[in-house]
Amino acid sequence: MATKSLDGVLTKKKKKRNKNTEAQIDDLKQCMYTKNGYLYFAKKFAFIQHPVKGKLLFDPFGYQVRLLQSYHDFRFNINMLPRQTGKTTTAAIYLCWYAMFHPDQTILIAAHKYTGAQEIMQRIRYVYEMCSDHIRAGVTNYNKGSMEFENGSRIVSATTTGNTGRGMSISLLYCDEFAFVNPNIAEEFWTSISPTLATGGRAIITSTPNSDEDTFAVIWKESADKFDEHGNEASIGKNGFHGFTCSWDEHPDRDEEWKKNEIGRIGEEKFRREYGCEFLIYDETLINSIKLASMEGADPILNMGQTRWYGRPTGDNNYVVALDPSMGTGGDFAAIQVFEVPSYKQIAEWRHNETAIPGQIRVLKDICDYIKEQCNNNGSNIYWSVENNSIGEGALIVIRDLGEENIPGLLTSEPMRKGHVRKFRKGFNTTHSTKISACSRLKTMIENDKLQVNSKVLLSELKGFVASGSSYKAKPGETDDLVSATLLSMRIIAVLKDWDPRVYESFNQAESGEDYEPPMPIFVSTNMR
Repeated sequence: MATKSLDGVLTKKKKKRNKNTEAQIDDLKQCMYTKNGYLYFAKKFAFIQHPVKGKLLFDPFGYQVRLLQSYHDFRFNINMLPRQTGKTTTAAIYLCWYAMFHPDQTILIAAHKYTGAQEIMQRIRYVYEMCSDHIRAGVTNYNKGSMEFENGSRIVSATTTGNTGRGMSISLLYCDEFAFVNPNIAEEFWTSISPTLATGGRAIITSTPNSDEDTFAVIWKESADKFDEHGNEASIGKNGFHGFTCSWDEHPDRDEEWKKNEIGRIGEEKFRREYGCEFLIYDETLINSIKLASMEGADPILNMGQTRWYGRPTGDNNYVVALDPSMGTGGDFAAIQVFEVPSYKQIAEWRHNETAIPGQIRVLKDICDYIKEQCNNNGSNIYWSVENNSIGEGALIVIRDLGEENIPGLLTSEPMRKGHVRKFRKGFNTTHSTKISACSRLKTMIENDKLQVNSKVLLSELKGFVASGSSYKAKPGETDDLVSATLLSMRIIAVLKDWDPRVYESFNQAESGEDYEPPMPIFVSTNMR
């Protein structure tokens, strides 16, 4: 017998005992059946709200049946699914069934946003309210954010934060759009929640992909590592997770014509990310996200202290060494990039945030010394410089005290701009306009395959180097110090091209590439200082 709850929805009274028919008793037995009770419930009693057709009995597609099976058969699930494939509806049906037919369970729904958590709870509530009365479990508490059943089970929804679920004894965790949770929060949340699952809890993590380095991506990639030392494949990854995905065209309403129209509407990049489930960066990165996804980097061939070398210098090329200094007190990183020209290969980099400025200059000198040594003690092909903004003044003082003649190569400085009346300073001063110009060059060189990035750490920073106002910077919680040193390298090369015909020719070829597009945003305020 159904009744109205306080907020006007259909529920079932606590402890209400109805006399059921044999058929209804059989329904209950089928729903409780350990092996596939969830599927019986889904196909016979779960109603959904179709955006066009309204109330419909759930008729799962093939991939939805496999998804439900994955939920049930594996303790830890991670699912990477295209948009609009019914993943939230499928999950709502399973969670509702799980709560009603498994006593004394605590199910936590952690969603990217508050609205997402409410959306999932709304769908669970709909499934519960619309199913047959003899199937529905009685409830003791029923509101928008939680449901408590007379069998002792409950469903609780919350926004994903670092403290979500802390102190709870969780039986089943459901994370929705986990890839879009702030990276720092996601890492903190997973670190704190994992121990609560270690005593027998289950987890379902679902999302479309975002970055290829966030917590979701890490768990997904580890779930794909299923092979032991003998090459035998297991059903779950070494991290204990079973990974599930499907193709966009498994949906019966989608074909190549639909794909063509959708790409025309949202663009290829967004289609590949949201429907192809490729790890393409969601934000507006300086470097095209498809290009970034194709770049893998390489392992160093040599480590000298904190300096990673990806190639050995030769006397046939020039070398650009750029230092972006920092205070060295544990905050921002100091970074050095080394590029070979005119091949434009990254051959070395260094980064550290606890090396004082004098130590940073010593590392710079060591790098130049090594290049000179590898080039038969000829340092005439080395061009090095530092950013001279604020902290850079301290670096220039250290260089002066050391004697710039004691660092192999030439200290390269920014030419005086016509019409500017200021005291000349060695090195390069970064302004809004010079940064945008360097970003443009870097984008052009990489996207036209003229610049070879070998560092996986630099690639990681580039994936988080996104549009911000009229410029670019690291996403919150991430760093861009290696990128800054790379931008300084581009500025040094731009000066060098006026001295070396080989650099001039190759640089101009890159800038005139057919695929060149200026970085967005392309506007620069004339009032900017």
